[in-house]
Amino acid sequence: MSFGGLGALRSDRWMSKQPSLASRDPSRQGRQSRSGKASARRRVTWHSMSGRCLPCLPRGFGCMTKHHTQKRDAINLALSKASRDRDEDRPSASFADLALARVSIAHPVSLPTMAPSFDNLSEQDLHELEEEEEIDFSDLKAQYEVRLEEGLDTFVVLDGLPIVPEESREKLIKYVLKKLNTVGRTSADAFFMPMNEKGMSEGFAFVEFETPEQAMAAVKHLHGTPLDKKHTLLVNKLTDIDRYGREGRIDEEYKPPHIEPFKEKEHLRWWLGDPNARDQFVIFRGDKVGVFWNMKKDPPENIVDRPHWTQLFVQWSPQGTYLASTHPQGVQLWGGPTFSKQKQFPHPFVQLIEFSPGEKYLTTWSARPIQVEEGQQGPLTYEEDGKNIIIWDIESGKPLRSFVAHELSGPDGDAGHKKKVQWPAFKWSADEKYVARMLPQQSISIYELPRMNLLDKTSVKIEGVMDFEWAPATPSREGVKHYEQLLCFWTPEMGNNPAKVALMSIPSKEIVRTRNLFNVSDVKLHWQSQAAYVCVKVDRHSKSKKSMATNLEIFRVKEKGVPVEVVDSLKDTVINFAWEPNGDRFVLITTGDAPTGAAGPPKTAVSFFAPEKVKGSGVGNFRLVRTIEKKTSNAIYWSPKGRFVVVATVHSQSNFDLDFWDLDFEGEKPESEKELAANLQLMKSIEHYGVTDVEWDPTGRYVVSSASVWTHSMENGWNIHTFAGQTLAEHPTDKFKQFLWRPRPPTLLSKEEQKQIRKNLREYSKEFEEEDKYAVDIANTAVVEKRKRVLNEWLAWVRREKELLAEEKKALGLPEEDVAVDVIKTAPKAEAEAPDTVVEEIVEEIIEETEEIVG
Repeated sequence: MSFGGLGALRSDRWMSKQPSLASRDPSRQGRQSRSGKASARRRVTWHSMSGRCLPCLPRGFGCMTKHHTQKRDAINLALSKASRDRDEDRPSASFADLALARVSIAHPVSLPTMAPSFDNLSEQDLHELEEEEEIDFSDLKAQYEVRLEEGLDTFVVLDGLPIVPEESREKLIKYVLKKLNTVGRTSADAFFMPMNEKGMSEGFAFVEFETPEQAMAAVKHLHGTPLDKKHTLLVNKLTDIDRYGREGRIDEEYKPPHIEPFKEKEHLRWWLGDPNARDQFVIFRGDKVGVFWNMKKDPPENIVDRPHWTQLFVQWSPQGTYLASTHPQGVQLWGGPTFSKQKQFPHPFVQLIEFSPGEKYLTTWSARPIQVEEGQQGPLTYEEDGKNIIIWDIESGKPLRSFVAHELSGPDGDAGHKKKVQWPAFKWSADEKYVARMLPQQSISIYELPRMNLLDKTSVKIEGVMDFEWAPATPSREGVKHYEQLLCFWTPEMGNNPAKVALMSIPSKEIVRTRNLFNVSDVKLHWQSQAAYVCVKVDRHSKSKKSMATNLEIFRVKEKGVPVEVVDSLKDTVINFAWEPNGDRFVLITTGDAPTGAAGPPKTAVSFFAPEKVKGSGVGNFRLVRTIEKKTSNAIYWSPKGRFVVVATVHSQSNFDLDFWDLDFEGEKPESEKELAANLQLMKSIEHYGVTDVEWDPTGRYVVSSASVWTHSMENGWNIHTFAGQTLAEHPTDKFKQFLWRPRPPTLLSKEEQKQIRKNLREYSKEFEEEDKYAVDIANTAVVEKRKRVLNEWLAWVRREKELLAEEKKALGLPEEDVAVDVIKTAPKAEAEAPDTVVEEIVEEIIEETEEIVG
């Protein structure tokens, strides 16, 4: 009898008398109840007749080597052993018997006895077989086909193991288990390595993990890893035998892959070479998305404009290399001079995306769990089934890992509170070596990139953790020379324990600094862009819990011991806070209790803080520069270059103020502010009806205020202003949705080179002024040339018409001049006829007028 027939028969007869895995292991009952069938009846087809084995199946080659023939014989032997155990009525079977009995050849067989041979069949039997062959059972096979992933998805096959004698068997198993337990949990009882008749191992083994996720992790992270100098571990899922080895899945004949002809890629940062140093921006209005050059006062110059380019929104990558569009099928990235498609990431019904700081990775999220059908082509595999979040490698276009989203539920007993999604779900370290997510009130999981392994193979358990933030730059603390990334988190008050804010060093997980807080209602964490400070905004309630106030706990990260400075002079609640980019100053907005009813937005106060001047290179204590009362401002927008800031009222129905401030004004400084590193001056206040967003260009020269149809449908559009608040142009746009400046990558100049440029800025300014003047002269010349051209065209037309008129008169025999002209000629002339006078009118038009304040 063939190996296939014996294996299928014996395994089924033996399994009929054995308890299912689910009945002996409570952890398996969930999977059994989902499938509705006992997991012990799961089988996988092993194509022994073609001589294939698991390591060869993905490559599509037949295999009849001695090594794999022995492997097949070993499985046959184990099945025979399982049958003998059944005949001797042994109380239980070993793991090896159970695992191998579940590997059946061909389809499951339920007959209790062997089928008769073809030599003993009668003509009636043959006739019945012919009639059965004519019946189409494909619909029934499809309906009742066993789904292998639900029963054998915790098993893996190890290949490439050293061939050892019986006395070294336990030592090898112990060594291999040590590696396997780095990605999951298994034991020697769940490890079967068959031995042949000579007492030698066969170089392969079967292992069962506790969960399918652990089995997938073993395949993903251990496949191809070296065991020693001569052996490489090969790890494959047991279910892949059927996935890749089923008849018709793999072609027997090798076909060389089709290699696409080489196409030179477009330069993805081409816009940085613009000779006029112009910036680009993208506008989303109606169903059209367009990319334009900024032309100051003039209408923007269009680069590309496409209908139906995106469905939900567009988003630039952090350094401006890619423009991302969202679609029901997933996300696409565009770039180059023609904005051609660069990458695509299939994530059905994607709703949110997030780039890593250096554009290496992309996170996508959808409220709908992903559904992956068996045999589906593409980068999404069965591992992504049921997940909401995927982290992608942008360069390869492949998913690194997928996750189920964590929802932030409302307070206990609040039935009407809607659940919120934690976004960004994953937060990146500044150098992109780590990415972390928080399980609210339990832990922070930190993953190492690009393999997405948990740091130290475990999450950081932090009871009650509410939020965390990575330092936006790699810190350089005084006295600390080793590499580290800093992470700040906070926990609320629990019982008699106070609330706590802590700084943790990664990868060591060492707590660098902690701070206890009392009477805490809420905490927000604000890092300065260079990781020099982290401001902890603490909202405190009084003992009676009837009033609220805010104080600031500022951690000076770069100083020895990380001292904490407290700013407790604030009497009201802080609703907005923002550090100056690459600076030591900050702006905040405070308000008292919000008024009830529809009396308008609450009154706010805007406060500016700066450090005291000190000798040397240190930074003094933070002090209040000035507070502007009786405002309605609620948003702060710093220039990316610092110094200038716009304080605005956005998303309001009655107030639309934009105040342009300069913190290094060159005029006279008030006496009370002479000891501070700031000279505050309001440059201009303007209004933009219905303003919803404010965007600085990456150079800090221009500001765009916009009113989006996503908030209201009245007077949508965008206006462009200078850094000082002068409005250059207004662009009312129907169904306007989104405006985004294209970011620029970090400068390649060293700090010394930048310092030298600032030192010689006045010399460069003269050169720029000459270029601007030349551009104005060209514009004026263009206007004069246009008028001359129009005049010359008119005179040429008149001359042609006169020539045609003369030709027509000559053809008709008419005199060249009519009688009326003769009468005029014979009329007496005036005594003193004035000579003809030619009047030349010169019109001068101002094309552009620029006022520049040089710091």
